[in-house]
Amino acid sequence: MEYAELKNGMKMPMLGYGVFQIDDETTERCVADALAAGYRLIDTAQAYMNERGVGAAIAKSGVAREDIFLVDKVWVTNYGEGKTYESIKRSLELLGLDYIDMMLLHQPYNDYYGAWRDMERALEEGLVRAIGVSNFDAVRLLDLCTFAKVAPALNQVETHVFWQQKPAHANMENLGVQHMAWGPFAEGANDFFHNPQLIEIGAKYGKGVGQVALRHLIDSDVVVIPKSTKPERMAENIDVFDFELSDEDHAAIDALDTDRSICYDHTDLTVVGGLLGFIKSAL
Repeated sequence: MEYAELKNGMKMPMLGYGVFQIDDETTERCVADALAAGYRLIDTAQAYMNERGVGAAIAKSGVAREDIFLVDKVWVTNYGEGKTYESIKRSLELLGLDYIDMMLLHQPYNDYYGAWRDMERALEEGLVRAIGVSNFDAVRLLDLCTFAKVAPALNQVETHVFWQQKPAHANMENLGVQHMAWGPFAEGANDFFHNPQLIEIGAKYGKGVGQVALRHLIDSDVVVIPKSTKPERMAENIDVFDFELSDEDHAAIDALDTDRSICYDHTDLTVVGGLLGFIKSAL
């Protein structure tokens, strides 16, 4: 495994396992399989409604808690001073854990400043070991980094070979914020798994399309969290540390970048408006 070093000195695995859109019971089995396959970074969220399954798998795994790096996220309906703090405590209860390694604000909407003050409080009290954000664009990330008492350690955003987020990555590097990718396989869009360039590159190393894409992102200092419910695919996804891509390979993959979202566009007013309407109705 390779590791990223966060601004607070913590080391974070460069590759982990995500549980988005997996139900709670299936999550317990999947996380158990992932830990058995060697994964030590697990990514969940309050909105995924599977924190219990994650925690149950960790408890039964036999893997020491200090060897697991757990990422969780506060959902927008839990934003607000006092409210966010209580939601973190509820997440810990569901997980059955004493602390969360990295807690993120899931979206840059509603009272994220009030929520951030509670995140800082949770950090001070040891409920979480590091705090960060998810889906924050460059401007909102710069804003929070400028005025927060504790700046975000990480930003998790849509990142894959078709949208490599290079300007956003440069901004994160400048701010000392670790870049983490959700959707590293582009959720299968653009016929991802049949991309001829990725197939050709993979053939040189005896690797699959997904492995090539993950290796490229990791080499670009991006933490990745591929998801699969199949143990054999989990094993394949983590098997990316025994080969190196050439400069020519990286250049060919860079050329796939369309410089736009293809999964969930946070700059699309119709898309974001629908999300905000859903969130507001739940408050």
